Amino acid sequence: MDGYFYAILIVGLVSTIMCVVAGLMKKAPNDPTIFSVLAVELVLVVYLVGSIVRVAMGEQMAGEAWEFWGYLIVALMIPLGAVYWAILERTRWSNFVLAAVGVTVLVMAARMNQIWY
Repeated sequence: MDGYFYAILIVGLVSTIMCVVAGLMKKAPNDPTIFSVLAVELVLVVYLVGSIVRVAMGEQMAGEAWEFWGYLIVALMIPLGAVYWAILERTRWSNFVLAAVGVTVLVMAARMNQIWY
């Protein structure tokens, strides 16, 4: 496991907890919940840049490169789709959609880590 995975672990779980609590409190998506998901997106962008640098420096992946990059591209789209959903549907249920982002991206990051190493 590398630092990118642990960063996604921490930010993803904090985001998930915040969004679940807001949903249970019957609140509509608000700035803290949306920004927590955008923080997950930011960590993924840092992961993307770091991965590009690592490949440019000659580091090799243990698994298939296309699979790693596919996971990363899809992981980058998930937070954006959830935020778009939350902005369009301003109900408490959108917080549960936002909560799914952190856990989903975490699982994808674990798989990306397996592919890399």
